[in-house]
Amino acid sequence: MELEVFDKSGSQTGKKVSLPDSVFGIEPNDHAIYLDVKQFLANQRQGTHKSKERAEIVGSTKKLKKQKGTGTARAGSIKSPVFRGGGRVFGPKPRDYSFKLNKKLKKLARKSALSYKASGSSIAILEDFTLDAPKTKEYASILKSLNFEGKKVLLVLPEADKSIILSVRNLPKSKVTTVDSLNTYDIMNADQLLVFENSIEKFSNF
Repeated sequence: MELEVFDKSGSQTGKKVSLPDSVFGIEPNDHAIYLDVKQFLANQRQGTHKSKERAEIVGSTKKLKKQKGTGTARAGSIKSPVFRGGGRVFGPKPRDYSFKLNKKLKKLARKSALSYKASGSSIAILEDFTLDAPKTKEYASILKSLNFEGKKVLLVLPEADKSIILSVRNLPKSKVTTVDSLNTYDIMNADQLLVFENSIEKFSNF
């Protein structure tokens, strides 16, 4: 698959780049994408939720009423879960939600996600540029010239560039990453991938 290369003004440069079919043209595996996204979201969870069970509640241990003859159910403690202010039955406890996946499966998931974006014409190639200093307004103007305003855009750099990263992160629907740091969730969550021209070479070893 060949794509046109655009410059910062949104105009075609006349150059074309070829996307490797081994990465952007495979048969997508939906289950691999599901597992990788599930793992990503699970790894974001803090898992610090906690509620008190009846043994952890501070309260009297005195028997509330006599065992028999009251006409209601027997009750032995104010800390029972059936009473207001009592402990919680099987409440949440701190835990680690993360789980492992095979590297080959995660690789397949990323390729599947990229293939979906390629088949949906959701990838645009941008001519490489640099910024002398962080300028969010300049990056916003690039998005406007490419008609990407209002879309969730993932900018893919060949390597980290501090000025560009600082410029992009102020925009609520924009995110920036490098080829080496790409993950399935970010790819699938974006409406549009904006890939630097020199990033394509790195996808051959993706």
